[in-house]
Amino acid sequence: MKKIFLMMFLAAAAALAADKPAVKSLRLYVFDCGKLHYADPSRFNFKKEEVKVYDLSVGCYLIAHPKGTLMWDVGVIPDSAFPSDGQAATKLYATATKTLKSQLATTGFKADDITYLAMSHSHWDHLANANEFAHSTWLVRPVERNILFGANPPERSTPDEYNALKNSKTVSLPEGDYDVFGDGSVVIKPAYGHTPGHSVLFVKLAKTGPVVLSGDLYHYPEELTADRYPSNEFNKDQTHQSRIAIQAFLKESGAKLWIQHDYAAFQKLKKAPGYYD
Repeated sequence: MKKIFLMMFLAAAAALAADKPAVKSLRLYVFDCGKLHYADPSRFNFKKEEVKVYDLSVGCYLIAHPKGTLMWDVGVIPDSAFPSDGQAATKLYATATKTLKSQLATTGFKADDITYLAMSHSHWDHLANANEFAHSTWLVRPVERNILFGANPPERSTPDEYNALKNSKTVSLPEGDYDVFGDGSVVIKPAYGHTPGHSVLFVKLAKTGPVVLSGDLYHYPEELTADRYPSNEFNKDQTHQSRIAIQAFLKESGAKLWIQHDYAAFQKLKKAPGYYD
């Protein structure tokens, strides 16, 4: 009888393991987590005629590594806010048509499979589904954690969407780079200024080539040539220096910059279940 139960247990364990993809090399999955609607780009100190596309994309990203998984940014509208009739969800000036959970499922991974959670910074359009990953190890700069759990939460944020992180296993990131998997392939890099602890993510893909996910270091591609900053920037001078540093890193590493809020460029990216490797 014991032998039968052992065989059943091993079979169940094997079935569960089979559900999760076997990752032999680095992958980057892209999820469409919505759109921010803007009638004009004045909030970013641009005139209407200076910007081609006013709306901003909201991207969420899964990095799958042989040693584990990392979720980078988790959307503007929580999955729990989606109507039961399958219609689009709205929050303030944001809309989303697909839940993060449904998109994650297409990859073969579940929220419970995610090893690490990291968000580029503490603004509302990057943390809506944070509670779904509270069991993951949260990689965060202490200043950003303090912003979220301080007396005055960030503007437009909803603490109920991230409060579960307060009890999550947490790694406080150092002032400099943080090598997530220890082999230089996935590195959280400081890019302070938009918020006190803002970061970008370097992903060294073998076939696609290295990329840097920008967080909010940039919003519009026009910012690459125009020295403009959002009106809500924490420290414009610091952002300016961060842009210089990241541009130097792009040149040194040969990485391409993916501006996460660049709506036109984001639409062209391959979405899950497809991936970049």
